[in-house]
Amino acid sequence: MSRRIDPRLSVAPMMDWTDRYDRFFLRLITRRTALYTEMVTAPAVIHGDRARLLDFDPAEHPLACQLGGSDPAELAEAARIVEAFGYDEINLNVGCPSDRVQDGRFGACLMAEPERVRDCIAAMREAVALPVTVKSRIGIDGRESYEDLRDFVDTVAESGCRRFIVHARIAILAGLSPKENREIPPLRYEVVRRLKAERPDMEITLNGGVKSLEEARALIEGGLDGVMIGRAAYQDPYMLAEADRLIFGEADAAPKSRHEILADLMPYIRRQREAGTPLHHITRHILGLFNGRPGARKWRRYLSENAYRADAGAEVVEQAAALVPDEADRAASA
Repeated sequence: MSRRIDPRLSVAPMMDWTDRYDRFFLRLITRRTALYTEMVTAPAVIHGDRARLLDFDPAEHPLACQLGGSDPAELAEAARIVEAFGYDEINLNVGCPSDRVQDGRFGACLMAEPERVRDCIAAMREAVALPVTVKSRIGIDGRESYEDLRDFVDTVAESGCRRFIVHARIAILAGLSPKENREIPPLRYEVVRRLKAERPDMEITLNGGVKSLEEARALIEGGLDGVMIGRAAYQDPYMLAEADRLIFGEADAAPKSRHEILADLMPYIRRQREAGTPLHHITRHILGLFNGRPGARKWRRYLSENAYRADAGAEVVEQAAALVPDEADRAASA
C-alpha cells in the first residue's frame, strides 16, 4: 500500500547517485525525508530488466520513482509497472538538460511542449492511483520569463497534477553541459516563491543550491511547501540527521551517531554481499559520512583502497570506521 509523500523535505533524484544502496543508507539517517530513484526511462521500464531497474528494499519508503519519457501511452504503461512495484509516487522528469535526454525528447526540452507534458501526466494519472508529479526548471532557452513558467504550470495542471518540484535555474539546452547547467545559470528563488504566492492551491517544492536544513526550514517557513536537496545531501549525508526533528517536527527524534548508522548498515551489507553485490557498490555512497570530522580522510582512503577487493565484505567498513574516533562522532552529534 502506498503512503503519501510529505513534501517538506526530499532528496533529489540524481543519476548514478541515488540508487537503491544509497537510498537504504540515507533511510538509516532520516525516516521522514522523501527519497527519489534515479531517472529511469519509460521504454527501459517496459522492455528492460524491471527487477534491476525498480526493485527496492521496503525500508526505503517513502519513495518516489522518477520516469523519463514523452509518449503518453508509453508513460502510462510504465506507470502501471512502477505502481505494481509498490512506489509511493511517480515523478516525470522535465528538468534534465543532457544531450542524450534531449535526443530522446524528454527532460527539460519538454518545457517547450506544455500540452504534451499535460497529456503525459493525464495518461499516467488515468492509469494509476498514485500521485503523479512534475520536476522541472524555471525555464529553458527562449522560454525564460516568469510568465512562461506560470503558463507551463497552468497548462500541466489541467491534467490534475497538483505538485511541482521546481529547480530554480533555467536549463540552457544549447551550449552547456549538464554539470554546467547545475552551476552556471543563476539561482532565482524569487521566481519559485512568486509561483507559490500566485498559485497557492498548488504544492510547490524548491530545488537547487540548498546546502543545509536551516536553509530548507527558512524557505518552508517563507511559504513554500517543500525543499528538495541534491548534491549537498549526497556529499555530506549526515546533514540529514536532524531532518526528522527540524523539518518534520518530531521533537523526540534524536539523531543517531555516525557509528550507530554504520552499525545499522552492517546487516544490510552482509545480505547484499551474500546476494553477490560488490561491496564498492555500497561504500561509494558512504564516503562522505564523516566529512569534516577527525579521521574522515583515513575513513575515505581505507574504503577506497579496500572496498574493490573481490572478497571485501562488511569487515572492511568496520575496519574503516575504527579509524574514526567515537569521541569526534559524539561531539558532532551533541
